[in-house]
Amino acid sequence: MIIERDKQDIVIRLNASLIDIEEVQKFADYFRLIESNAQNQGTEEQAAELARESHKDWLKENAYRFNK
Repeated sequence: MIIERDKQDIVIRLNASLIDIEEVQKFADYFRLIESNAQNQGTEEQAAELARESHKDWLKENAYRFNK
């Protein structure tokens, strides 16, 4: 494994024959989450409101699963 850093990027090089691409995708998703959180400018209340809205929308879309 080689890790390099320049002014804007961090590059991680892995031996492709030793690592499953699905595992690499899991790490990429994790790093994307970290990157997204670092850019977040919202307040805790805004996050809570977004969660409430998302939950409400999810319930509307999936209510049929519970109303059998």
